[in-house]
Amino acid sequence: MITIFDKYRIILASRSPRRQQLLRDLGLTFDVVEMDYDETFPDNLQGKEAAIYLAKGKSSSFRKTIADNEIVITADTIVWCNNRAFGKPTDYHDARHMIRELSGNTHEVITGVNLLSSEKEVAFCESTKVTFEKLSDKEIDFYINKFKPFDKAGAYGIQEWIGIAACRSIEGSYFNVVGLPVQRVYAELRNLVRQLENIKK
Repeated sequence: MITIFDKYRIILASRSPRRQQLLRDLGLTFDVVEMDYDETFPDNLQGKEAAIYLAKGKSSSFRKTIADNEIVITADTIVWCNNRAFGKPTDYHDARHMIRELSGNTHEVITGVNLLSSEKEVAFCESTKVTFEKLSDKEIDFYINKFKPFDKAGAYGIQEWIGIAACRSIEGSYFNVVGLPVQRVYAELRNLVRQLENIKK
């Protein structure tokens, strides 16, 4: 346990087991609140704007009830390819279509994060460029059938077979592609706690 956070109840509002594990790996003690949220955004928003919009939107249900000692973390990851956002696939055919577009191409993985306290709110995003080798339809079908990536933005998990076999290069945070830019989250969370402590002095 990192003592700088001792006075605060940290809440991760996310169903994602990957985000939960990454925060545990940071050494944080936190509670998980699972929530349903409509992950759609206005058409005029581009990649980073959309990710932050969704992250901030997910925190909206906490704004009126958050206690003085609580910090809520919300996040949303989108895959941005050919000027379009890929969220979670709706079915097998949607996943196949997404991976076909990513195949032999470079895309951005963008995670928006929002930190909410009763005194302050901090929103930010991280972007990572990922380049895939060209995949055959048989390889794509093998991956989808074996790993069923229907809960992942862009229909893939970098830590799974497709990342090992097809990822040619990553420019930026690997953990951002997994689901949360934990180095940035830790830095922003630490800064937020220091600001809150100064407010209370």
